[in-house]
Order: sequence, then structure tokens, then C-alpha cells
Amino acid sequence: AASRRAKMAAAKERVVGAAPAGYTALAVKFGERQRSPHYLLVKEHQVREGAGTTHPPRRTLFVLNVPPYCSPDSLSRLFSRCGHVQSVEICEKPGPREKKEKLTSKFFNRKIVTGFQVAYVVFRQPSGVQAAKALSQEGPLLISTESRPVKTGIRKWIANYKASVVDQEELKAEVDTYMQDYDKKIAEEEAKAAKEEGVPDEEGWVKVTRKGRKPGLPRTEAANLRVLEKEKQKRARKELLNFYAWQHRETKREHIAQLRKKFEEDKQRIALMRAQRKFRPY
Repeated sequence: AASRRAKMAAAKERVVGAAPAGYTALAVKFGERQRSPHYLLVKEHQVREGAGTTHPPRRTLFVLNVPPYCSPDSLSRLFSRCGHVQSVEICEKPGPREKKEKLTSKFFNRKIVTGFQVAYVVFRQPSGVQAAKALSQEGPLLISTESRPVKTGIRKWIANYKASVVDQEELKAEVDTYMQDYDKKIAEEEAKAAKEEGVPDEEGWVKVTRKGRKPGLPRTEAANLRVLEKEKQKRARKELLNFYAWQHRETKREHIAQLRKKFEEDKQRIALMRAQRKFRPY
């Protein structure tokens, strides 16, 4: 047991020593039966003033090396001992995140990320970030507990399958809501375009759209009747010509016979012209 603790301490020292500058290594284990711990690299998330991101400075903990089985609920429970966790966001890779409308769709725009990820844990108070970094002095933290187990294996597969079954009424309600919002947006854009139509901008330019163009002149009644009569005659000729397959074959045979007859006549005419050609020196 003593040698095992010594090996674990040496492994922890190697991981902590190999951590990048500014990061703190936190030892975590999936469950009590797991022997070797996994290390999360955490640090205070820092952004430029006025960057306008969804991760407020001094209250956001940036977490690297998040295992695939870790969910936002697991991280929230893991760091709840450090203070009230306001939100947890797991991403595929770090990067600037501008403020945008939160996706509320349950059926669309769902992206499943596999592999190790990064996370942003936002606390209500700045003291939560410092308390989370101080967890490195404690023993390995458990991600899956008896009261809050993390589903794996067949249980996870069953849960994913149940989640994939679509409720038709719920899907219809979401689609109807989306289409209502879309129609409202299109109506507002059309009203704005109609209001601004023909009004010059600051530089004196007038925006011309398809709806603002002059429509073509309508056809007169006589012209419409002539067009309809031509289409009717064309359709009748197409229907009567080669109505049956044997008619089509007979037409081809007659055409070939006429070509052969013309070819023989041309041969006879050429032979006659050659026969009439005589040598007349004087």
C-alpha cells in the first residue's frame, strides 16, 4: 500500500510538473474502483476588457482535458463544493465565443462531440475559481457516485435510444413555432423594404429590387387566342403522328425506300452522263 501511494504521488508530480504554465492539475476518477486518476488542467479564464463574451472574467474557470463521459451536470456537481455554479459549457476546442442566441431546439442543430473536450465553468462569485484551483491539494474527486451515477455501457445506449425517439406532437409544436417566427420576420422585412422603396440613401442612390421593376404588358385577348390555337394544333399533330408503333416502323421503311429509289436514279443519271461523254478534237 505504501509503495502504491508513493507511485501515485510520483505520477501526480510528473503530471503537475508537465502541466503548462498557469494551469493547475486536478486529480479525478470515474468511480471508486478506478485505480489510476485522470487529471484536469484548470486555470482562470481571462479575456480582454470589452470583448463581450459569454464567459465573464474573474468568475469563469477554464478546464482542459475533459473526458468524454463528463457531462455538464457532472462538472457542475464536481465544482459545486467550491461555490454556486451558474453555468457549464462544454466545447470541442477553445476559442472566442461571441454572444449569440441560445439554441433551444430539441430536435435540430444537435451536434454530438466525441473525444476529450474543454469546458467553461462560470461561478456566481469570483471566490469559486480560487476554491476550484485549491482542489489540487485534495485527493482524487469522483465523477460518478452512488447518488449521482454516470451512465455507461448498455445503460448509456438505452438512454440514448430513448432520447432519439421523437415525440410527434412536440416536434410539430416546435416546427409550428419556428414557422410562425419565420413568417413574422419575413413580413417585417417586406414591410421595411416597402417603406424604404424609392427612398434614396445618404449618397443619393436608390435601391432597385425585383418587385420595384415595371411589369411586362399583358397580352391582348386576340394574341392569347392565337397562341392557344397554335398550341392546340401542335398538340394534335403530335398525337396523330405515329400514334401506333407499327405506324412509326412503316414511316421509317417508306423513308428508307425513297432514299434507295433516289440513289438508283442518281446512279443511272451519272452512268448516262458518262456514256454521252465523247472525244471530239475538231
